[in-house]
Amino acid sequence: MEIDKMEITMESATTMKPESAEKFIQDVRRKTRRKFTAEEKIRVVLEGMKREMSVTELCRREGIPTAVYYSWVKDFMEAGKARLKRDNLRDASKSEVAQLRQECDRLKILIGDKELAIQLLKKSL
Repeated sequence: MEIDKMEITMESATTMKPESAEKFIQDVRRKTRRKFTAEEKIRVVLEGMKREMSVTELCRREGIPTAVYYSWVKDFMEAGKARLKRDNLRDASKSEVAQLRQECDRLKILIGDKELAIQLLKKSL
């Protein structure tokens, strides 16, 4: 059924204006573009880093342009660098953050009470 629709639109594409034919081709490419998951991208990048085969052979086998491969490598390296930089920082869990917020609220209330008491004592003198 899907192929029949494509054939009908392909037949009508021959009678289209050049602008609409280009738009049709772009739409077909967009709809048939393969989307890689993060795990697939990591697998391809790691295979390329092993150097068991050339990057061009790897890209040909996976069906991706070499420019896409190199952009994945760049993203992979940048993400690793960011993660290693963040390693020095403390990663707090949600429960720790909630506990710290509650403590902060409690301390704000205590400070407010103390300030009120100080103001009352100043006025009474």
